[in-house]
Amino acid sequence: MPPAPVLDLDELADGVRAGRRASLSRAITLVESSRADHRVAARDLLTRLTPDAGGAVRVGISGVPGVGKSTFIEALGSDLTAAGSKVGVLAVDPSSVRTGGSVLGDKTRMGRLANDPAAYIRPSPTAGTLGGVARTTTQAMLVLEAAGYDVVLVETVGVGQSEITVARMVDTFCFLTLARTGDQLQGIKKGILEIADVVAVNKADGAGEADARVAARDLSGALRMVRGKGEWAPPVVTCSALEDRDVDEVWAKVIAHRDHLGEEGLREKRAAQQLEFTWALVRDELDARLKASPGVAAVRDEVRAAVLASEIAAPEAADRLLAAYDGG
Repeated sequence: MPPAPVLDLDELADGVRAGRRASLSRAITLVESSRADHRVAARDLLTRLTPDAGGAVRVGISGVPGVGKSTFIEALGSDLTAAGSKVGVLAVDPSSVRTGGSVLGDKTRMGRLANDPAAYIRPSPTAGTLGGVARTTTQAMLVLEAAGYDVVLVETVGVGQSEITVARMVDTFCFLTLARTGDQLQGIKKGILEIADVVAVNKADGAGEADARVAARDLSGALRMVRGKGEWAPPVVTCSALEDRDVDEVWAKVIAHRDHLGEEGLREKRAAQQLEFTWALVRDELDARLKASPGVAAVRDEVRAAVLASEIAAPEAADRLLAAYDGG
């Protein structure tokens, strides 16, 4: 087998800055890779690109299952590109247990936006861990910004801990929900309401428009109870992504939240996110080193067999693995 070609990071960085889609795809593939040599190269690449990053509006978008996140993002993204913006979409997908790649394939669900030359859609696999979300998505976001994308939308697949992770890497977190789903408040975790900056009730069209307005009113009341005095009061609006109606109103609320933060508030928020990201990288790297440790490899099968045979409890098994790691 011929040796792999040497990666020219200067050339790759120049291609990203020039907005070449092939370079952009190669760069994001590099930062998503778990190979040790690729991780080193990715750090070098990001060092080159970071001075050109940071200028985008970063928005996280999540919602209850079936809410129409992809339809909403396609409508919003198309509106933004029509207004002159370059839009990058990172869809945080669950990873395939066989290949580690993304499963859902949002490009197939956003065909119009995927073919828009001013937009770029990239499924971002979770790599099976929340640390994987933090590392790959944050770094992919920086690559998109360095390539000149002034809006980055990060879509998550459902309502859970990954939403908390994504909310901690964006400027504004937008939560989509539905009417006509029984008790709307029962279906939404309090933690999601605590991190949402903007709430939109989607599918407010046809016979469902009145129900959407009722749901919006109920959610506004719930948010008043969740948020303290003096905090940003998340607006609740209705929209129809399918008909591209009032999607611009949702975006207006996103910009209003950004204005509320102000330059200093945004700078402080991003600085805090960088510190949290630092620790996420540390945890991710420690996990990789633990798995690659020769000491751990030497006792892994023995410990596994002992746990499966109920000969030792999980805390003792963990202690043995950590002792093997500490011992080299």
